[in-house]
Amino acid sequence: MGTGATLYRFEIELSDSDRHVYETLELRVARHPSESTAFLIVRVLAYCLEFAPGLEFSKGGISDTDEPALSLRDLTGQRLAWIEIGAPSADRLHRASKSTPRVALYTDRRLELLRTPLEGERIHRASSIQVLCFPQAFLKALEPTLDRNPRWQVSISDAHLYVTAADQSFDMPLERSPLLEE
Repeated sequence: MGTGATLYRFEIELSDSDRHVYETLELRVARHPSESTAFLIVRVLAYCLEFAPGLEFSKGGISDTDEPALSLRDLTGQRLAWIEIGAPSADRLHRASKSTPRVALYTDRRLELLRTPLEGERIHRASSIQVLCFPQAFLKALEPTLDRNPRWQVSISDAHLYVTAADQSFDMPLERSPLLEE
C-alpha cells in the first residue's frame, strides 16, 4: 500500500499592496508523496500571488492531468486563468493557452532550463504566458520553516515578495518573463 497525501493547514496573512488585496487565508493543502517541499511552497505562494475570488486548487491535486494546479473562475464557472506549477509539457501549455484567456506558470526551475525542451514546440500564444521563477536559494531557505500548520505573513510590494515564517523573513524580486520570445 502506498503512502497517502500529507495535509498542511496554512494560515496566511496576505498583503498585496501592488494589487490592493488584503486577506486572511486558511488553506488546507494536500502534499502528494511524490511532491517535493519546494514544489509545495511554490504552489502555495502561487496561490497567494494569484489570489482573487474564484481561485481554487485542482480537485485532483498535482496528479490531475486534465486540470491546472490552480484555476481562476468567474461566477458562471468560466475559467479566466489557468495557472501551472513546475515544468509542464508543451502540449499541456498549448491546450491551456487555447482554452483560457490567461495562462501563468510558477516554477522552481531556472528559465533557460524550462525553455530548452519547449523550443520549437507548438504552444499557442507562448509569448503571452508569463513565468515566475522562484530562486532555489529562496525556496531552500524557506523549507526548514515548514511544518504541518504553517503561519505565514506574505507581502507583495513594488514587485517584491516578502514571506515571514517561523520568525524568519525571506524576500525575492518578482520578475516575470514570457515563456518563449517570438
